Amino acid sequence: MKDLAIALENRPGALAEMGEALGRAGVSIEGGGVFGDVAHFLFVDGAAARAALDAAGIRVIAEHDVLMPRLRQDEAGQLGKIARRMADAGVNIEVQYSDHDHNLVLVVDDLARGREVSDQWMKSISPDSRH
Repeated sequence: MKDLAIALENRPGALAEMGEALGRAGVSIEGGGVFGDVAHFLFVDGAAARAALDAAGIRVIAEHDVLMPRLRQDEAGQLGKIARRMADAGVNIEVQYSDHDHNLVLVVDDLARGREVSDQWMKSISPDSRH
């Protein structure tokens, strides 16, 4: 999965044009959102998404690998807990949103260290580790 940071003009129709360009190319959005004049969207095939956007004249600012840990939806405070683990490991969360399957999507400044924290998190919340 890839997160694309996309420059969107602050005007009516900009998001529609982005969605239409992706739709014409058969590229599905897996999660994300618009934050001011920058959008972050998740794609299975980042290269196909980038090509569709480039063809429509929509600028891709950056492409990121992501971490996608799950949270226990029935337990309050999960975001704070995983964010604290990242912070304690010296990992900065640059972008956070959810995908359509209720996974947390994180763009971090240190992917290798962030992946270690995410992997440890997933082991700690797995049903087998709660005994």
